[in-house]
Amino acid sequence: MCGIVGYVGCKQATPVLINTLKKLEYRGYDSAGIAVMNDDEILVRKAKGALRVLTEDITKEVVRLNDKMTGEECDAREAELIAATDKFVKGTIGIGHTRWATHGEPSDINAHPHTNVSGTIAIVHNGIIENYAKLKEQLQAQGIVFKSQTDTEVIAHLVNFFYEQTNDIFEAVKLALKKLEGSYALGVICKDYPDRIIAARKDSPLIVGLGKNENFIASDVPAVLEYTREVYYLDQKELAVVYSDHVDLFTEDGEKIIKEPSHIEWDMAAAKKGGYAHFMLKEIYEQPKALKDTLHPHLVFNGDKAVDIKFDEMDFSSIFENVDRIIITACGTAYHAGVAARYIFEQLTRVPVVVDVASEFRYKNPIISNKDVVIIISQSGETADTLAALRLAKEAGAKVIAITNVVGSTVSREADRVIYTLAGPEIAVASTKAYTTQLMCLYLLALKMAAARNTVSQKDFEYYLEQLELIPDQVEQILKDQSNTQKFASENFNKNKVFYIGRLIDSASSLESALKLKEVSYMHSEAFAAGELKHGPIALIDKETLVVALATQKALYEKINSNVQEVKTRGASTLVICQGDEQVFVKGESADTIIKIPQIEDIFAAITAIIPAQLFAYYCSVLRGIDPDKPKNLAKSVTVE
Repeated sequence: MCGIVGYVGCKQATPVLINTLKKLEYRGYDSAGIAVMNDDEILVRKAKGALRVLTEDITKEVVRLNDKMTGEECDAREAELIAATDKFVKGTIGIGHTRWATHGEPSDINAHPHTNVSGTIAIVHNGIIENYAKLKEQLQAQGIVFKSQTDTEVIAHLVNFFYEQTNDIFEAVKLALKKLEGSYALGVICKDYPDRIIAARKDSPLIVGLGKNENFIASDVPAVLEYTREVYYLDQKELAVVYSDHVDLFTEDGEKIIKEPSHIEWDMAAAKKGGYAHFMLKEIYEQPKALKDTLHPHLVFNGDKAVDIKFDEMDFSSIFENVDRIIITACGTAYHAGVAARYIFEQLTRVPVVVDVASEFRYKNPIISNKDVVIIISQSGETADTLAALRLAKEAGAKVIAITNVVGSTVSREADRVIYTLAGPEIAVASTKAYTTQLMCLYLLALKMAAARNTVSQKDFEYYLEQLELIPDQVEQILKDQSNTQKFASENFNKNKVFYIGRLIDSASSLESALKLKEVSYMHSEAFAAGELKHGPIALIDKETLVVALATQKALYEKINSNVQEVKTRGASTLVICQGDEQVFVKGESADTIIKIPQIEDIFAAITAIIPAQLFAYYCSVLRGIDPDKPKNLAKSVTVE
C-alpha cells in the first residue's frame, strides 16, 4: 500500500526523500508528495500520478540526479543543483509519501503530506482511520475547514488541536493517537520543532533507519538500504522521536524504551519480502490485513454494528434497477472469483448469472442487452482479453462494473463504476490476496444489490455483514496454525495426479485450488464438481492420485463424504478441508487428513477455504525445489492475447 519515508540529517532532504520513495514504488501508489522544513516554514510539494511527475515538478535536475548518479556523485552535485533552480525544496529535514487511494480519489489535493490549517504541522500516513468521519464532524464543528476527502487530514487537524493545548508536539501526537481507531504508520513534522520527526505505528509497518549524523523513517527496509543497514522495527503502538544524531523510542503512554537495533543482512530483493522466504508466502500472510482494508471502508456503522454498505460517492442504484441478468467475465484466477460469485449473486439477489472466460466472451458474439450488468474482474486492470470484453459490453449498452487492484488502470477508467481491492501490490505471479479481496468485493456488491432489490431482509443483511467482518480474523487464525497443511504437503508433493472436488461454491474454490497448485509446483491438477467424478474422472483414480475435497456446505456433507470414500477405496490419498462444526468426516475412514477452518455461514466460506489450498500449493512448490514467485512461462499481468 502507501509508502512513507522521512529524513533528518545534514544533507539536503529532497534528493534523499525522492530516492527513498523510489525504493518503495513496488508497493503501488497513485500520487506522491514531500514536505520539507525550510527555515521558518514547511514547504509541501505533491502531485497525482507517478513519482516522476512529482520530481519533474520540483526540478528536472533532481530527476536526472536520482536516475543516473551514485550517492557520492549526488553529494558532489548538491550545491550546484540548489544554485541551479529556485524550485528545489531546500531543507535538511522532511517527510515523503506515495499514496494508494482509499478515502478520496487520486488527486493533487488528496495526495500526502497533509497539514493543519496554518501549515505549521505536516503528516504522512499509511493505514485507514476507521472513525475519521466522527472525528471530522467534531473538528468541523470547531470551525476547521477540510481541503481533502481523505481520512488522513483528520490526523493533521487533531494533532494541531492538542498542540494548541499542550504546546508540545510529542504530547500532541501522543494524545491524538489515543483518539484514532484503525491502522496507522505516521511521520509528523512541526515548524516549531525543526530538528525532529515524530513517528508512530499501529498495524501498519514502520522502521527507523540509523545512519551517521542522519536518521530515517520508512515503511520498509528497501527504502533505507542505500544509506544504512541498522534499523529499529517499531512495535505495535510505539513512537519514535528521530533527530539527526539520535533516536528516542517510547510506548504509547510516553514511557521511554531501550532496544537494540537490528542489522539487515538481506539483499535488496530479499528485503522487499519482509523477511519471508518468498513473496507468495508473504502475500498469503498479508491476506488478513488486505481483507480488512478492502472490507472496512465500505461498511456503514450504527455504533459498533455494521448496518449498510457504501461505495464512496458512486451511485449503484441506477445499475441495480431493472436488472435482467448479471454477466461476469475475467481470466485465470479472476475468472474463478467470478465462478464463485455466480453462486453468491444468485443466492442473494435471485438474478440469473452467466460467467464467461473473457477470451471466449469477446469472440462468441455474446447476447447482451441494456438490462444486463457486466462485472469485469482484473487484478492489474490491464488484462487485454478482459479489456476487450469490457468494451464489447459497453458498446452493447450494458452497465459495466469493474473490480481491480490498480487505481487509474485502463479497466478502472473505462468502466461505468469501479470497486478497488485494497490488496496492495502483489509481486508473486500466482495470485493469492488478489483472489480473496476480489471475493470480498463481490460479496459486498452482491449484498448491496440484494438489499436494493429487497431479496434479503434487513435482519439477514446485518447478519451477513457480521459474518463478513469475521473473515479477516478467521484467515489469520488459519495462518497461525497451518502445521497440518505443511505436514500433508511433505507427504504428497510427489503425487502424479491431484484432483480437487467440491459442490456448489466449493466447486469454484476447487478450480482456484487446482490452478494454484499447477502454477507454482507444476503438479498435474484438475478440478471437478464432485458429482461428476462418476461420469468419467474416477477412471483415473489410483494409488498415485491425491484427491482434495473442499466441503464447506453443511447440507452436502454426506454427499461429499460419499465421493471421498469412493476415491479412497480405489487407492487415492485424501484430504478434506471443511468447517469446524462437521461430524461426518472421520480421519482414517474417509479422509487421510482433515483440515478444519473456522465456522461461518456456508456462502462466505469460499475465502477461508482457499487459504489451506494456497499454503498446500506453496509448500509443494518449495519441496519440489521450484521458485513459487516466478513460475515458468507465466507473467503477472497478461496484456496481450
